Amino acid sequence: MSNFRKLADLGQAIWCDYIQRGMIDSGELQALIDEGVLGITSNPTIFQKAIGESADYDEAVASLVAGGTRDASAIYEALAFEDIRRTADCFRPLYDRTDRRDGFVSIEVEPALAHDTDATVARARRIVRTIDRPNVMVKVPATDAGLPAVETLIGDGINVNVTLIFSVDVYRQVIEAFLGGVRKHLERGGDAASVASVASFFVSRLDTAVDALLEKRIADGQTHLRDLLGQAAVANAKVAYDLYRQKFHAEAFAELRERGVHPQRPLWASTSTKNPAYRETIYVDTLIGPDTVNTAPPATLEAIRRMKEIRASVAEGVDGARRALARLEAEGIRMAEVTERLRVEGVRAFADSFDRLLADIRAKTETVGA
Repeated sequence: MSNFRKLADLGQAIWCDYIQRGMIDSGELQALIDEGVLGITSNPTIFQKAIGESADYDEAVASLVAGGTRDASAIYEALAFEDIRRTADCFRPLYDRTDRRDGFVSIEVEPALAHDTDATVARARRIVRTIDRPNVMVKVPATDAGLPAVETLIGDGINVNVTLIFSVDVYRQVIEAFLGGVRKHLERGGDAASVASVASFFVSRLDTAVDALLEKRIADGQTHLRDLLGQAAVANAKVAYDLYRQKFHAEAFAELRERGVHPQRPLWASTSTKNPAYRETIYVDTLIGPDTVNTAPPATLEAIRRMKEIRASVAEGVDGARRALARLEAEGIRMAEVTERLRVEGVRAFADSFDRLLADIRAKTETVGA
């Protein structure tokens, strides 16, 4: 049995955090599904690498240009939507077989809209309508403007992947937005089981940020802080999972569950190890447990294949996780400030990637149109 299937037996779905047309054409994507990968995620950075840094799309771009389409945004939409549509078709049997629990494919609302609720809702609706696949999830960032958009979209019966969550406090707001949307959907007579959502909690980036602050202090002689290096991200995720259990295993959610509502699963994102001093599966083997998703890029998927021990771990050491976070606060590491900075930087980074993607597409149109 593959390690992906062993994780599924423990309640954790492994999704692939990458998409490229060559994966679909070559059969690589189907091989991942056969091995036990249960979903896929994309973002502007992924599409920038896939479209801008490969030749996989050159023929399609040339065809669009020959047909009179030269606008970079329109070309991006044609390319990305086709990839998402084809990928969703590959995952559709899994989606049907798991009663709409897995088999999802995520695509991000353009990051330039992250601070505009109405524009996010309108764009998400158009994405879903145009791609026209039931197992597509629209990614909406957990910004102040994004949260009401999440509630509206869930109320519409649209699957939402709430992304760029770093803070447990923000995660609490994400849960409330999901529950508010579900209630609206049910009030309108919607099918409870037809709408799904995940809450994408970004992990490794938090260690990168907190470790940088700690290392400055250690260099200044505060060597007692060394044991806090590499502790913040996993501790934060464990506390978030504890909140998930409090909210979705409580009596308040029992009625919704009985009506067929799927809980909004925590999704561990940014799970590749950034610090070579840490083991390559640190953000996988510590966060295994029921009702979770881990979306991993290809290198991390390969690391998961090599894992020797697979056991439920995410609910372990929650008290220790709280103590670690409290100690960071006591040492002057303000987690609210760090997580808010990461959220702002995350939106900006995706916006920059999308701008680079459009620039790459413009360059391709000039090449194929020459």
